[in-house]
Amino acid sequence: GFLDHVAVGNEEWNPWEEEEKSELVASQQRYEANLKMIKNARSHLEQTSLRVQIWGKAAIGLYLWQHIFGGHLQPADVAAQWREGSQKAGKTYFSFITGPSVVPGYFSVEAENVVLVLNGREKAKITYATQWLHYAQMLIQTHKIQHVAVVLLGNEQCSNEWIQPYLKRHGGFVNLLFVTYDYTLVNEEDIFQWPLGVATYRNFPVVEPSWSMLHDPRSYLCNFLGTVYKNSSRETLMEILKQDGLDKLCWIAAREQWQPQETNESFKNYQDALLQSDLTLCPVGINTECYRIYEACSYGSLPVIEDVMTPGDCGNSSMYHSAPLQLLKTMGAPFIFIKNWKELPAVIEKEKKMSLQEKIQRRKKLIEWYQNFKAWMRQKFINTLENSFLPSDKG
Repeated sequence: GFLDHVAVGNEEWNPWEEEEKSELVASQQRYEANLKMIKNARSHLEQTSLRVQIWGKAAIGLYLWQHIFGGHLQPADVAAQWREGSQKAGKTYFSFITGPSVVPGYFSVEAENVVLVLNGREKAKITYATQWLHYAQMLIQTHKIQHVAVVLLGNEQCSNEWIQPYLKRHGGFVNLLFVTYDYTLVNEEDIFQWPLGVATYRNFPVVEPSWSMLHDPRSYLCNFLGTVYKNSSRETLMEILKQDGLDKLCWIAAREQWQPQETNESFKNYQDALLQSDLTLCPVGINTECYRIYEACSYGSLPVIEDVMTPGDCGNSSMYHSAPLQLLKTMGAPFIFIKNWKELPAVIEKEKKMSLQEKIQRRKKLIEWYQNFKAWMRQKFINTLENSFLPSDKG
């Protein structure tokens, strides 16, 4: 803009004009080159601040890497023995490795900082997880690595006592713990709540919102595909759906027994149900938080959540007024929370009166919220690692 102004404002012929112009252009180029140099130096500085290697030894690692970080893995084949990816974020260079071939002592440790992704759901998994922790401890003792953080798929009843002796605060070596469910020991200092996410162990994909997902009318008001346990609130839900004929308006496929292995057909059915219904019913299981909540968000189907505490040692609601699902509520999740399935008929009545336009707005809001939620979790994860692992400037 400045160059044009000089040329236009000078109507009389000026023999030096060309020279001035080229001098201006040259100085502009020098300025841009300097800027570039500063930028590169800065990004180079940032680039070398922290190197973190993530060892994905539980399926929740794929949610962290592919869904929250938006990272890619090579090879793409989910059954590959070894998969890896990398990306730079903030001041940190992250690399991620996963697969059956990632075995303690049989791969190169390429960073001084390690994030271990572990499964602590049940006894056998905990035994396996502790082997990884002992391997990391040995690397710390021999000064091969400096810092360790753990992302833990916690127990559904929050009995995670076994991990405590490994934490720095209890004389162990683990600097930070990110753990699923409303674990009472979450303190936002060294123990953080982490989202359960989608069922990556069933290969639930990263879903890119499409125009039709947002704008098309959906054939069903709600869906519930899942196991109905004896004497659970899911039985109540089934009765209410049948009694008001709501099962005709919703896609309902209930089974008596849980099946860990999806067939291609059952998985496709489930994805279609999410895509074809405006609401996804989320009754409590062993824990209130379930994969279904996040999977529904991926397809713009609003979760209707049975907002009750489940038995066990998870955040007691007398102390944490927002438990269960504290993480989602704190982040302002735009869901429908109900205390009892008897409230469902009123919710469905309201649905019937909503225009497509209103539903489109709601889907946009939900999908945007979910994208922001993942971006926020990613930023929080990076900041927490950097604050803990980078040497502080305080004298």
